[in-house]
Amino acid sequence: MFEIGWSELLLIGIVALIAIGPKELPTVLRTLGQWMSKLRRMASEFQSQFQEAMREAEMADLKKQVDEMTSQAQSYANFDPVSEVRRELESTQQQIESAMVNPTDAATPSPSVAAEPDTSPATDAAPPSPAVAASTDAAAPSPAAAPEPATADVDAAKPDGKPA
Repeated sequence: MFEIGWSELLLIGIVALIAIGPKELPTVLRTLGQWMSKLRRMASEFQSQFQEAMREAEMADLKKQVDEMTSQAQSYANFDPVSEVRRELESTQQQIESAMVNPTDAATPSPSVAAEPDTSPATDAAPPSPAVAASTDAAAPSPAAAPEPATADVDAAKPDGKPA
């Protein structure tokens, strides 16, 4: 703790012998020893109380963790997969039934969209509304659906030029 060597202790002893005197020196040293032992006891007591508080804090943390694990284990003990699946099926059935009661057809435009007047500036080639464009695109044949002439035979040939 303190870095006091033998030479410093000898110097302190000589000064104490001269200042206090040989008659009072044993009494002063005894009193000094008693004070030092009291200080050491107080320091060790403080240290032990501090460590006990740390142990209690650790114990409180451990108790909290054990309580959490216990509650989690109890929730797992009460786990019923069949009832969970039943609840999921019932909620899905309710969603399907509600969808059947209130069907919405996205392909046909709603009457409010078709009845609205055109409020855009007057132009000759106004683009159609998205709902109208979707219905006309669904009716138009796709150009990708038409078969390609003679290129299909070339694509089917092997790399060496022979037909497959």
